[in-house]
Amino acid sequence: MTDGRSSQALNLVTLSSIEHVPEAQWDALVSPEQPFLRHAFLNALEQSGSASEATGWQPRHLCVWQGERLVAALPLYLKSHSSGEYVFDWGWAEAFERAGGDYYPKALSAVPFTPVPGQRTLVACDIDAQSAFALLAKGWRDQCETLGLSSWHLLFANDNEVDAWQAQCPELIVRHGVQFQWRDRDFKDFDGFLESLTAKRRKTIKRERRLVAEQGITLRRLEGEAIDLEALAHFFRCYTITYHERGRPPYLNEAFFQALRRNMPESMLLVQALVDDRPVAAALYFRGATTLYGRYWGSEVVADCLHFEACYYQGIEFCLERGLSLFDPGTQGEHKLVRGFAPTPTRSLHYLAHEGLAAGVAEFCAREGEHVKAYRQAALEALPFKAWP
Repeated sequence: MTDGRSSQALNLVTLSSIEHVPEAQWDALVSPEQPFLRHAFLNALEQSGSASEATGWQPRHLCVWQGERLVAALPLYLKSHSSGEYVFDWGWAEAFERAGGDYYPKALSAVPFTPVPGQRTLVACDIDAQSAFALLAKGWRDQCETLGLSSWHLLFANDNEVDAWQAQCPELIVRHGVQFQWRDRDFKDFDGFLESLTAKRRKTIKRERRLVAEQGITLRRLEGEAIDLEALAHFFRCYTITYHERGRPPYLNEAFFQALRRNMPESMLLVQALVDDRPVAAALYFRGATTLYGRYWGSEVVADCLHFEACYYQGIEFCLERGLSLFDPGTQGEHKLVRGFAPTPTRSLHYLAHEGLAAGVAEFCAREGEHVKAYRQAALEALPFKAWP
């Protein structure tokens, strides 16, 4: 170790389930902004069977111990497909397999089904980060070699982690993306937010909110333990509708959401849409210390502008009321842009064991990155604010 820190040896262990790690030790390494990296969230995925070998998400978490203390960790899954990731590499898989290679299984460090930028690599503040990253890199490299994996992917990591990983492993390929996020610019309240917009967009948002009310729909927010079993069951019915409309089963099951309600209710916000006091749609959010995350939505009714109200405007209003500075409403795009959500860059990292595949992917990502840069600039210019920093 360096910098005068503890000289006790670090030991890397691969675990088949996060339940083998004491919750308090794991959570001690997690940022208060990251509810999705909490032990309770990842354990709910595993114990419910939503993230398991059977679903193509086999846990192989990398944990660094110093004696009996967990000092670093990296969530890792063996993947037999590319579903539920939101950084799409289907084309890479098809190209490699056409050339006679096996792209699956691969290794993935991400939060399953959760494309939220943020912390991915956990390191205690009193541990030499370079030593921890070196051990974790050895862990995923060894798995790629011993298990015959084609690749390792780190998705939606924050900037300082991406920089640290690139310094540790220069061969990692960076892939750029864009998501749309809302930030409070000292708006004070929702009227202040509206006042910051151009007249056209301000008028549109007022009309959309008015349309929801004119259809006899009211909105209600339930926080934490106020989300009872009946409300959660209704939300889950709505959530499954969203997937069934697309002709596929949902990624997550009801046992997963029930576990979250039991074990981390303080991080949950449920927005219900009601007609005659009966819930007909629902959106489930999560919150960190200063950030609100919009995650899951579904509706039993077809109603004009209800999705915008439940998933965007209610979230903005909640942030302004509670002093949260950032609202991440989920993936996908331009319909968020015109409602004040700015294009925010994201980065992911990719290791490909096959040199030829790595060269092709690196070339693709470089070209794609130029298009993403141009797209983000055009999106910034299309923001509906009267003025933009």
